[in-house]
Amino acid sequence: MYRNKTEIFNRINSQKGQIAILIDPEKIETDRQLSALISKAQAASIDYFFIGGSTVTRKDMEHVVSYLKENTKIPLVIFPGSSHQISPDADAILLLSLLSGRNPDYLIGHHILASHELHKSKLEILPTAYILIEGGTKSSVAYVSQTTPIPLEQEQIALQTAIAGVMQGKKVIYFDAGSGAKNTVPPALIEMTTHELPDYPVIVGGGIRTIDDIQNFKNSANVIVIGNHIEKNPEFLLDIALMKSKENFEF
Repeated sequence: MYRNKTEIFNRINSQKGQIAILIDPEKIETDRQLSALISKAQAASIDYFFIGGSTVTRKDMEHVVSYLKENTKIPLVIFPGSSHQISPDADAILLLSLLSGRNPDYLIGHHILASHELHKSKLEILPTAYILIEGGTKSSVAYVSQTTPIPLEQEQIALQTAIAGVMQGKKVIYFDAGSGAKNTVPPALIEMTTHELPDYPVIVGGGIRTIDDIQNFKNSANVIVIGNHIEKNPEFLLDIALMKSKENFEF
């Protein structure tokens, strides 16, 4: 039965500049591919694996999570695209409410469908204010959810949406420019949010494809999520490893 566990939440909230790799199970063709990704992620001291996607089947979801659980100690957090994207082998689930849109299915509908299973599971539940920011492309999540992202320049609306989310009881804020975005979420928005809501961890993703992009968020976002770029260029994890080794040396 669901318990109010806080281990992953406390870990996310403990510091800025953590890095998560987003794995879309639909894009994993072989276990060998997944094994290679695990090796590079461990070498880069990645903090979390986020697992999910807009159109992932339950079978693919459970297989990837199970394989990761057996082969790595990196915490596994479900980033669900629908109510069936659940696996008991994960450590936690981001219970996403898409507050930037007005589609009731993604505000509460999928949550109701998954509620009984989540209530009986041992997953740590992370109620999350999920806010899409226009990233210069039509993202899959915007298409599937049939919602419109907040315009890139409307930082005040995005901030007000985050504040409304925490007043509703959300414990985590997630700003996402979407998979394959041309532009990242504005770093100034993340800085504004952490200033206004210092007790709530902020996750940022979408369009992050360079070390400079990571550096733009490392002092403001608790978790920086990299997905599409790793799919195309898994060697980028070696660049992250080098970045971290330099930081440790400087320290």
